[in-house]
Amino acid sequence: MKDLVSRCPIEEVMQIMSGRWPTLLIYYLKQGTKRFSDLRRDNPTISHKMLTLELRKLEDAGIVERTEFEGYPLRVEYDLTSAGLKLVPLLDALGNWWEAVEAGAAHASTSPVKLAQK
Repeated sequence: MKDLVSRCPIEEVMQIMSGRWPTLLIYYLKQGTKRFSDLRRDNPTISHKMLTLELRKLEDAGIVERTEFEGYPLRVEYDLTSAGLKLVPLLDALGNWWEAVEAGAAHASTSPVKLAQK
């Protein structure tokens, strides 16, 4: 990972959560325990390597817990930790905010004021 510039907590969080995949992985893991193949199915455009790297990053940050089960083939499951579960309401709030913005934008595009300005 890149070096932190300011030691600001927001910068530290963004270093872990930035990019396309971390928030999506947390979103799917909030539904419960998932195997690697389940996460690949939930995110079909992510490569095997990228999924592995992102899961390791979230694991190192204490957001995701990885559990290995003995036997052949090796079975691995992923869960959110208590710290990861605390992120769920924040991500839900972001999703709700975006839906409200999109609904407002859709409503605004058909409002008489917008139509008159065109």
